[in-house]
Amino acid sequence: MPRTRSSAALALVVVGTAVLSGCSGTVATDTPPQADDPRCAQVMVRLPDVFEDQQRRWTDAQSTAAWGDPTKVQFACGVQPLGPTTLPCFTVDGVDWVVDDSEAPIYRITTYGRVPAAQLILDYDAVSSSGPVSAISRLITKRFETTAKCVAPTETQP
Repeated sequence: MPRTRSSAALALVVVGTAVLSGCSGTVATDTPPQADDPRCAQVMVRLPDVFEDQQRRWTDAQSTAAWGDPTKVQFACGVQPLGPTTLPCFTVDGVDWVVDDSEAPIYRITTYGRVPAAQLILDYDAVSSSGPVSAISRLITKRFETTAKCVAPTETQP
């Protein structure tokens, strides 16, 4: 009989946890292809709880994070590295970032020349890029190897 009670108690804990998680507004994201890179884990545990006034939220994929409700900032570590591009590139704290504003005001900002690559997706109407980009740059500058640099970085940030 004790085994049945233990199983029932475990089932209640699992169901209770699932119900609480469902109430927390988990953000659905895709797992980046290199999400299991140990350097991503080193960054994930150091991410801030807040960007500007946007609180961090749970996500359902490894090496991802989100802030704001509704989501204003998303982060993914281990995304596919970018090849040569004509998109604007700028350097923050020694890290090159490529800006894709083709869906403005949603900006996709991806590290350039870093392995693994990291990416921020920002709602530029709600959050400026300077805070998140600077915070992430400081986290990855010493942890991710540099494999390339922007040829002609822009002087201004988005």
